[in-house]
Amino acid sequence: MSTTTGERTARPHRPPHLTAEHEETRSRVRGVLGDVVLPQADAWERQGRVSAEGWRALGAHGLLDFAHDGEEFLHSAVLLEELGRTGYAGIRASVGVHAFMALSYVRMFGTAELRATLLPAAARGERIAALAISEPDAGSDLRHLSTRAEPLGDGGAGGFRVDGRKCHVANGSGAGFFVTLVKTRRTSGDRGLSGASLLVIDADAPGVTRTPQPMTGWRSADVCRVDFDDVRVPANALVGRRDMALLHLMKALDFERLVAGLLAVGGVGYCLELLDGFVRRHRVKDVPLGSHQAVRHRVAELTGELELVRTYAYHAAQLHAQGRLDTRTASVLKLKATELAVSAAQACVQYHGARGYLEDAAAARLYRDAMAGTIAAGASELMRDMIYDTH
Repeated sequence: MSTTTGERTARPHRPPHLTAEHEETRSRVRGVLGDVVLPQADAWERQGRVSAEGWRALGAHGLLDFAHDGEEFLHSAVLLEELGRTGYAGIRASVGVHAFMALSYVRMFGTAELRATLLPAAARGERIAALAISEPDAGSDLRHLSTRAEPLGDGGAGGFRVDGRKCHVANGSGAGFFVTLVKTRRTSGDRGLSGASLLVIDADAPGVTRTPQPMTGWRSADVCRVDFDDVRVPANALVGRRDMALLHLMKALDFERLVAGLLAVGGVGYCLELLDGFVRRHRVKDVPLGSHQAVRHRVAELTGELELVRTYAYHAAQLHAQGRLDTRTASVLKLKATELAVSAAQACVQYHGARGYLEDAAAARLYRDAMAGTIAAGASELMRDMIYDTH
């Protein structure tokens, strides 16, 4: 499907933290995405994954090697918003997980050896990263984590033997490696994530099995179930401190929610461009649909909400760039941006009528995709709890 939204193109204001240099980044990124992603996006949706050629093209243009922290992160925030503005949430999720979410653990907590081994190939799009955290009985609540990594040798010097199952893993079939949450120490009673660790597991290691889990939306995100059956993992694949994954997750999950929020902001922007163009162009009883007050006011209300959330998103990005992002800010952004995406998608389908509910309609894709954003990287209910608890 074409991403054309009509002759009129919305011009969102420039957030106060951005400069002309950031807008140059926006123009460059938008151009690359227009050349590399959009012509192939529908094909990737049908095949359920970004192609190997697509990954390498993104890498060749430098889009998989943006900063994770420091002042340069504001350029990354622009990239993430523009990924969302492609209108394909599966693609934005796939790239976001690879280039930011999964690799953030390696960048923040990996050894120099592990970073040197993984990051250059990941930046080139040659080895794709996936994040294997959730399990059938451990999603938002990870206390029932059951995937085990049995230490081998004295204190794990001989590596680990991993057994267990992960689900809802984006980039599952195309991944070169999984950043995986495992139990490395047996604990008694309800001890939360005590005794948990993070391991990098080679996707092609003997005993790793990947099974596609087709989703209603996010069709190009390559979501899979991953089974580990007596998988041997070397000791140097440990990410961060053994048995101390909770400390790493607390920091990395705030970053994930920031990334998810920025991606969602871009998605809402695309959705409202599509909606605005349609209601101005489509005629009912010989007048534009947008001439009806109820329609105008609904579009205006959603546009105003987007302006507020977008400004807050770049505020959160600036805090992260300064090393000051907190759980409450990340949770507020993730909650409000993804919930707004649902509201915008509902309005988009409703005003498009039956044509918006066709299987191949852009409005229908946005509607299918929107709900996933309120679940991944922390469900909306969890975000509300975290906001309340940090008040």
